[in-house]
Amino acid sequence: MKTLSKTWFAEGYIDFELKKYTLLAYLQQIHTEFTQNKLYPQLSDIIFHYNNMLHFKYSKQLMQEQFPKKFTHIDVDKLQILYEKIVDDDEMMKELEDIIQYAIQNMSATIKDGAEIYEFVEEKLNILPVGIVPLENREGYFFLCDGKYSDTRVYYYRLSIFEKHDEKYRSIKTSFVAEWQRNFVNTYENIKTELIRNKTELPNPAVYSIETDLSYPLEETLLPIAKRSLVKYITENAAA
Repeated sequence: MKTLSKTWFAEGYIDFELKKYTLLAYLQQIHTEFTQNKLYPQLSDIIFHYNNMLHFKYSKQLMQEQFPKKFTHIDVDKLQILYEKIVDDDEMMKELEDIIQYAIQNMSATIKDGAEIYEFVEEKLNILPVGIVPLENREGYFFLCDGKYSDTRVYYYRLSIFEKHDEKYRSIKTSFVAEWQRNFVNTYENIKTELIRNKTELPNPAVYSIETDLSYPLEETLLPIAKRSLVKYITENAAA
């Protein structure tokens, strides 16, 4: 998928109609993926650009209240706007404001469509511990089974905590381990036993099963949402 650059709205010739069609072409790609129930990386990408618009709009308003200047360069990563003093910038700034407002409205509607798919899938996931979960559950495995009922995909996971804006967040890193055919022999308990036997670096791992009746795209939808849902599940149960 062809994405937008970080500063697409202010690059090159700042013209509302030109930027409008650039945005609509991007959103059409997103909608095409969403109609196939493929959420990632499209949903993350459009949320990034949407937040980018809001940050820029807010930062620009603050700067304009203090300095009657025109920006010449944008550093989105640091949210810094460098300004050059000029006599009259009303026309260009009005064009840019129209572009930003149009982008925010249309991106918001597309994000809502993606969020509805996300919430639907999340509600269809069933997460349960396999056996007894140890007190230390920041590292372990999860089993992912979809509506095809053919295989059990096993992933290693590790949770980490980081701070951002004085708040603590949890992130998850995963790696694919193996795939077991679903049958009466390869029960969750038996798979867990095999993992402990073969992966001696984790003698007492936390193990969870994540099941759904849906047969949505694995890499683009089920796996990303399963990972986020597992983080939520572990966090909520740790606080309970």
